[in-house]
Amino acid sequence: MTAFTRLAALPRAPVLWRQSRRLRRDTPRLPDAALPWSGSRPGPDPVRLVVVGDSTAAGVGADTQDDALPGWFAVEIERRFARGTQYAAFGRNGATARDVVESHLGAATAQPFDLALLTIGANDALGLRSRTSFARDVAAIVARMREASPDATVLVSLLPRFDRFELLPQPLRSTLGAHAMSLDAAARAAVERLDGVIAIPPPPPYVDGFFATDRFHPSRDGYRMWAEYVFDYADTVGFTLGDAPS
Repeated sequence: MTAFTRLAALPRAPVLWRQSRRLRRDTPRLPDAALPWSGSRPGPDPVRLVVVGDSTAAGVGADTQDDALPGWFAVEIERRFARGTQYAAFGRNGATARDVVESHLGAATAQPFDLALLTIGANDALGLRSRTSFARDVAAIVARMREASPDATVLVSLLPRFDRFELLPQPLRSTLGAHAMSLDAAARAAVERLDGVIAIPPPPPYVDGFFATDRFHPSRDGYRMWAEYVFDYADTVGFTLGDAPS
């Protein structure tokens, strides 16, 4: 993909600013998933899972983390590997990759884990952050996670397809879409060849039921679809957690 530069957005800046302001004003603000952000799914040889990132790590759009990424990852782990899960989520609504580095990575890596999901980038795209800075921070996050638990697998699932968000007016939709895919490509290229890392491609087209009532964050079903997509892709590159002991 050709790199999208922020200079390309300058001629549209006044329109983009007005559309962004209107969007923030009119879009319902959904709460985070209810506390606690840690939990478990029964089963043998539990997988220690951490989810790190922004509003999608915070479970915005779902009632609890059982209905968001940690819970649906646990369902997939049970279905595919016949193992239980102990999970914890870290991050906050509105976080950028730099925020994760500075404020959430320490807590996320304080205890050993077997599997991690990094979900970050939407707010970097919304802030028109540079490819270089975003890729550098994603690489730093992944390196810290690999250092903390060298035997773990880190799944990296980054930018949404803003160009498919019907909520967004044009030209904001196409501008954010292009920048998001540019950030995504740069960050995945920075980490995808590292040992123990699986960089997940951008998501397939969104279907009815994917979005929550704000038409921006995933719904309970959206998080389920996301988890299935991540594991389906990981299967294609030979990812395994091993079989539970008999």
